[in-house]
Amino acid sequence: MTKILIIDDDPDIVTSTRLCLEANDYEVIDAKNGTEGLEMIKTEHPDLIILDVMMDTTTEGFQLTLQLRSPDPSSEFKPYRNIPILMLTSIHSTTSLRFGPTEDYLPVDEFVDKPIDPDDLLQKVEKLLKRDSSP
Repeated sequence: MTKILIIDDDPDIVTSTRLCLEANDYEVIDAKNGTEGLEMIKTEHPDLIILDVMMDTTTEGFQLTLQLRSPDPSSEFKPYRNIPILMLTSIHSTTSLRFGPTEDYLPVDEFVDKPIDPDDLLQKVEKLLKRDSSP
């Protein structure tokens, strides 16, 4: 079964995302912050990560992606660097700043504003999982 890790401190978002994914036969685990999420990545080996930006700090999700995708060959996260990341956040509705995926500064595969329609969420999840399993 495909395992998806949700890293988000908003229990309502976690619950609604979990329900949508589990109804479509995904195994879902969750973490409440980046520190817990990084530990779960190492112990649970998820197939996909759905990540918030603003948790314990306003940039925690950004920091997590930079740590996870570090090109440093000695990084403890090297084995997990290719796990697809869907960044699901409300940062655009709470700040005037605009962000999107970039290889150097925001190394995520998809960047989506909350709230997301369940059908759109499933479509993005399926797309990322198919891309990850391609040769």
